[in-house]
Amino acid sequence: MSSPCSKSAAVATAVAALDEGRTPERSVLREAVRVLLNVLAARTPGRSVEVRVPPYGAVQCVPGPRHTRGTPANTVEMDPETWLRLATGRLDWTRAVTEGRVRASGARADLSAHLPLELG
Repeated sequence: MSSPCSKSAAVATAVAALDEGRTPERSVLREAVRVLLNVLAARTPGRSVEVRVPPYGAVQCVPGPRHTRGTPANTVEMDPETWLRLATGRLDWTRAVTEGRVRASGARADLSAHLPLELG
């Protein structure tokens, strides 16, 4: 299991690569996505929204009615690079949705109040 420092390092390394116009290494990208999804879930506990970042992870978060079977009524899905940019404040939620980089459905699927995330 990785230490908290190495997890933050994965995020920093992945974001630095994106900022430089490079694609992060797959293992670094995977770890960074998972770290940031877990931060979102910890800071916004609940089970009414499912946030999916294929192929690396998904979490349920946001207080409200819990979904138990089938596809959740409130889902958010995006690619790993978009997730990193949103979670770190390099991309605005409204812009990402407008540009089609985020697919959000359901009344609770707007994550703009919860992003960007602060690590620490």
